[in-house]
Order: sequence, then C-alpha cells, then structure tokens
Amino acid sequence: MHMTESVAANQTISAEELLATDRCDRCGAQAYVRVSLNNGGELMFCAHHGHEYESALRQVAADIHDESQRLQADPAASN
Repeated sequence: MHMTESVAANQTISAEELLATDRCDRCGAQAYVRVSLNNGGELMFCAHHGHEYESALRQVAADIHDESQRLQADPAASN
C-alpha cells in the first residue's frame, strides 16, 4: 500500500506524515496507515489492522497513505 496525493499531471506530494500521537481507530496502537474515504471521512490504522482490512478499504478509499515501512527501517541508518 504505497499511495500519494495527486496534485497535477506530473506533480505529486506525499500526504502529511503520521505522528506518534496518531492512533489506530481499531485498537489504539500507533497509526501507520491513514485512509481518506470517498465520503470525506478519515480512518487511521496500525500496520496490522491497515493490512488486515486493506482490500475492503480500497473499495471505499479516495487515498491510502501507508507508512508501515517505517517499522522495517534500520535504526543504525538514522545514526
């Protein structure tokens, strides 16, 4: 699930980065997936629930912003 918001034909920007204070609407864990719904609503999920519900969410989502790859990041690379 890697998505960005389209701005123009050749120009895209990443959706705003999720913060440690953003929480999963299902379990309350840190959110790594933000789903903007076609009806204007928004849902946030931890990586586990975001991936579990991915196929259903794709049917109602205008945009899915997934940062779950941050969980795989090499901590030594940030030093």
